Amino acid sequence: MRIVIQRVRRGRVSVAGETVAEIGRGLVLLVGVGHDDGPAEAEWLAQKCAGLRIFEDDQGKMNLSLVEVGGQALVISQFTLFADAGKGRRPSFIDAALPEQAAPLVEALAEGLHRRGLDVRQGRFGAHMLVEIENDGPVTILLEKNAPE
Repeated sequence: MRIVIQRVRRGRVSVAGETVAEIGRGLVLLVGVGHDDGPAEAEWLAQKCAGLRIFEDDQGKMNLSLVEVGGQALVISQFTLFADAGKGRRPSFIDAALPEQAAPLVEALAEGLHRRGLDVRQGRFGAHMLVEIENDGPVTILLEKNAPE
């Protein structure tokens, strides 16, 4: 699984002109699922995202986690994180998991964050979404957890 983590002041997802999820201070998590991913990867990433110290303390150092600042999380499925653009001009998405596998794992990630006491919102899996992100910093981190071979 791959996650692009963005520390935000606010984030919002709309589908067909309707807001389906919105957060204030927190993290927008753009989540890609690969063929070999499973519940263990989703759980590890939930723990990592909840505890990642990327919020500033009183001295301006990144010492606080999402849990510690009482922030929110917005989880958005994004299969294009598994795009392979190495050949030609059209990316291949063959490395992305099919929806039947990916949807439950994105949900498992969201549930893992919720179990850690976070207010979690989600985009709409498989929908064409308009994502608004007000990146704070900017802080953007790529996090990946591969299944053991």
